[in-house]
Amino acid sequence: MAEEDGTGAGAEDTALGEAMAAEHAAVWGYGTVGAALPADSRAQAAAAETAHRDVRDRLAELLQSRGVEPVPAEGGYALPFPVLSPVDAAGLAVVLEEGTAAAWVRVLDQAGQSVVRELAAGELAAAEVRAVGWRTAAGRTPVTTAFPGLPGA
Repeated sequence: MAEEDGTGAGAEDTALGEAMAAEHAAVWGYGTVGAALPADSRAQAAAAETAHRDVRDRLAELLQSRGVEPVPAEGGYALPFPVLSPVDAAGLAVVLEEGTAAAWVRVLDQAGQSVVRELAAGELAAAEVRAVGWRTAAGRTPVTTAFPGLPGA
C-alpha cells in the first residue's frame, strides 16, 4: 500500500487512471448488454450503466483536481465473445463488473489517501453486488466471489 504522506501519489494516480479506463469500458459495454435484453429486462443494465457513468465522472473530477489528465474513452471496445442472447448479455455484464472490480483492487493496493481507499472499497463492493445479480441471470454458480477483483477469485 502507498504511504499516507503522498509518496505513492504517482502509483495511486496511475491506478485511478486504470480504474477510469475500466469504467469507460463498462459504460460502453452496458450498451451492448442492454441491446441484447428484452425491453422489459433493461432496467438492471440501465442502472448499472448509470452507476459506471457516475463513478467515471467522479474519477475524472478527482484526477483533474490532482492535475492529472483523465484517461479518454476509446472509440470502441472488443467484446470477449458474441452477445446473441439475454444469457450472453448477463455473461458480458459479469465480465464488465469483474473488470472494474479488478481495477478497484489495484487502486486499493496503491491508495495512499484514505479518501481514495474509501472510494475504491465502495466501488469494489458495488461492482460485486451488481455481478451477483448478473451471475444469477446468467445461471452461473456460485453467484458470489469470496475475494472480488483478485485473480482466480
